[in-house]
Amino acid sequence: MNILILGAAGRIGRLLTADLLAQTPYNLVLYAKNANARLKEEKSERVKLVDGDFKDPDALSSAMNGVDIVYVNDLGDDRSTATIIAAMNKAGVKRVIGASILGIYDEVPGEFGRWNKRMIGSSPRMQMQINSARAIEDSGLDYTLLRLTWLYDQEGNRDYVLTEKGDPFRSTQVTREAVSQLIVDIVMAGDERFVGKSLGVGEPDTEWDKPSFY
Repeated sequence: MNILILGAAGRIGRLLTADLLAQTPYNLVLYAKNANARLKEEKSERVKLVDGDFKDPDALSSAMNGVDIVYVNDLGDDRSTATIIAAMNKAGVKRVIGASILGIYDEVPGEFGRWNKRMIGSSPRMQMQINSARAIEDSGLDYTLLRLTWLYDQEGNRDYVLTEKGDPFRSTQVTREAVSQLIVDIVMAGDERFVGKSLGVGEPDTEWDKPSFY
């Protein structure tokens, strides 16, 4: 199996690269701006590097040649999301996992929901996340959307809890390490359980008024 990581130079992208190489036998295509310089230490028999950005349809479709799964590390630009969807259709790739954010369905209740709205609810980036999620859901692709709550790093903390679309999303934080592990678990599942799902991703027992690091 071949997996394309779009935005591979980001923090989750780097964690995911290491986890997929350690936990699976799959080959990776790492796609990022200046990937050959920024990710040169990752190049190997199992890892191919591709320089490009999310708005380059030719580079995207070329990178998708022979790919089975596309992971999109950031859905914060709806024009880029549209380009990625078009490139997938051109390349004949159906499976996509995309990282979005909490609040795109106004699904966060209570004091935490009010805090989250104050922080990001009225931002242009939130509207683009909403547009991107809608585009993915309407694309006809075999998608999994991951609505990530507030992120932090804690080595060894890979615990996550999932919330279905339509249910209240109360978890205030989750580690990037846990998000990476979830993506590996989805890839390794190899079945239909996660297809057509928009999942809230949080850490167990963090239903607070705001994340612990604020």
